[in-house]
Amino acid sequence: VQLQASGGGLVQPGGSLRLSCAASGFTLDDYAIGWFHQAPGKEREGFSCISSNDGSTYYADSVKGRFTISRDNAKNTAYLQMNSLKPEDTAVYYCAASAYYRCSGFQWSLKYEYDYWGQGTLVTVSS
Repeated sequence: VQLQASGGGLVQPGGSLRLSCAASGFTLDDYAIGWFHQAPGKEREGFSCISSNDGSTYYADSVKGRFTISRDNAKNTAYLQMNSLKPEDTAVYYCAASAYYRCSGFQWSLKYEYDYWGQGTLVTVSS
């Protein structure tokens, strides 16, 4: 059972990146998917979630309107499109899967609500 996050890198302010979260060993469409970030010296914070059943999405205010979470169950993969990136978005980004199925059914921004984690991918926003 594994989640593999990828797609991070160095991008200039205002730029875009697309992160992927590929699952192996289990069926991703049975799980709600969350994205977290962790800046140096800070706690890991959840900022987005996508439900399994209806694909409903949720965002923290800090990323609303800039980031888009999505999933392709046929590919067993979730995605995070990040636009209008800011230096304060610099962090390691993690995807996670929760058996709660629907984001509205649990506290999706809390890390202990998730069952599986990817290894993290570093996003650096700098000129």
